[in-house]
Amino acid sequence: MLILLPPSEGKAASGRGRPVDLDSLSFPELTSSREKVLDALIDLCHTPEQAHQVLGLPPGLADEVGRNRGLRSARTVKVSDLYTGVLYDALSLATLDSKARARATKRIVVFSGLWGALRLGDRIPPYRLSMGVRLPPVGGLAAFWRPSLAPVLDEGAGLVVDLRSSTYAAAWKPRRETVAVRVLRHDGTVVSHMAKLTRGRIARSLVESPASAKDAGELAHLLTRLGHAVELHPGRLDVVLSS
Repeated sequence: MLILLPPSEGKAASGRGRPVDLDSLSFPELTSSREKVLDALIDLCHTPEQAHQVLGLPPGLADEVGRNRGLRSARTVKVSDLYTGVLYDALSLATLDSKARARATKRIVVFSGLWGALRLGDRIPPYRLSMGVRLPPVGGLAAFWRPSLAPVLDEGAGLVVDLRSSTYAAAWKPRRETVAVRVLRHDGTVVSHMAKLTRGRIARSLVESPASAKDAGELAHLLTRLGHAVELHPGRLDVVLSS
């Protein structure tokens, strides 16, 4: 079972590890693509006014541009400790026991506009780059990553549980059985405010459980047994909030 997560805008302020070694990251087939995006981002951030516009940054985040300029020499942090948004707070990797943490390391793949796809043990510096950005001269990042990610990630087997937002889901559409998770109210309306929190809780449930769902039916049964209210549809699983 593979669990796909988006990154978060919230990140650790800095790392303590050595500068990033692209050859050491998971999915080494992505190294040349990572080089292109990294170089393009650094070049862009040497022109701060343009970088603010392209990256969609408000004036108060000027430090993010400077941090991007120094990505080659910046200290790194494990992906498991980097992201600090609502989803990752709910997932709370640091509070997992050793067996659940090992399952998380094996099952979770985090998507990134800069790095493509990552495992939790990878070390990278804090950065600012959304998959929704059109990065000159690379272009739209989802379209850029798609041909690089497909041959790498399509090689695996087993069920894919897709907890990504639509922006990141556009970068890879799995060819194997996939269940996209939506979060709904009882009246059927899509929830946006609570969606990240709920997806984080779903991801935590799936790595805390020793069981691994082989198909959509098993996934629905497993999540129900773990206390989630779910409704299964073709290619989709709706998590229904209690209120």
